[in-house]
Amino acid sequence: MKGFVLVLLLALASSARAQHDHHSMAGMKASSQARLEVQDDAAAQVLTVRVGPLNLPANSDHMAVAQAPAFFLETPFDGWIVAYHPRLVDGAGNPEPSRLLHHVAFYNTARPDFLCSNKQEHIFGAGGELNDWPALPGFGYRVHQGDRIRISTMFHNPTGTSYPQTWLEVKLDYRNTARGQPLKSVYPAWFDVGECGDSSYDLGPGKTLKMGQFKLAYNGVLLGVGGHMHDYGQQLDLYNLTRGEDVAPLKAQLDSSGRIQSMPVVLFTDRGGYKLSKGDVLRVSAIYQNPLGKPIPQGAMGIVVGYFLPDDDAEVARLRKQ
Repeated sequence: MKGFVLVLLLALASSARAQHDHHSMAGMKASSQARLEVQDDAAAQVLTVRVGPLNLPANSDHMAVAQAPAFFLETPFDGWIVAYHPRLVDGAGNPEPSRLLHHVAFYNTARPDFLCSNKQEHIFGAGGELNDWPALPGFGYRVHQGDRIRISTMFHNPTGTSYPQTWLEVKLDYRNTARGQPLKSVYPAWFDVGECGDSSYDLGPGKTLKMGQFKLAYNGVLLGVGGHMHDYGQQLDLYNLTRGEDVAPLKAQLDSSGRIQSMPVVLFTDRGGYKLSKGDVLRVSAIYQNPLGKPIPQGAMGIVVGYFLPDDDAEVARLRKQ
């Protein structure tokens, strides 16, 4: 259970209001060579997804890099995704620094988000840490053959070395419905201080606090939560206003310059999950301390993310678009 890592570094930005994207692609260069490659090892139940190649000149921000367009993966199986394993490689398959990834995010276009019906369901995200989302035994994210998964990426290169042939590779472990016992279906829960709007926001100088609220429409449990912040982020907090309970304080780990290093993960599996009831109001808050003395445009996000297990799966499953 300790491997239940939910760190969503979606270093993405400002979304089209119908998605959980975080940075608009407007004004960015488009790559003419980037493509999507998919390999399905049905025997091992591993789907390998690759996006690239991207040319990443030294010391280039995301506006200077020719970015890949959004790609659409058609799910080739009926079953559950149980784990995600991202990494960056060159054309020969050699590892490259994870810092070159600004973000990657996967969205299920067949389902709306159960907290924000105006958004597609955000099923996976990662940023510069490239943390794995390992399997949680007995649970998985339900997909159907033919579901279209939108893949949004952004790259940059804050290093002094050029990387002309960068690929993002994500291996998805899955369980086919035709093989083995069925799994319990979990749903990604994204508690965003931007609520159901844009995730990124301007970071003012000094200390800032931003909060958002969500009213639950279903009964169920949270199995665990992690969080995503940007540099100079200090703490996220998920609080149940209805019950007056602090669900999960998440204190960021920063280096000496204030750069984000990691966010903690809080598990509730030892007590069967944190119980949530229909009508509960949850507040998410993000605290930043910007030492630069000037605003950082679109410099902040505050998202607590976890897996939600509904009491009645059929209720949430009905959100699927036909």
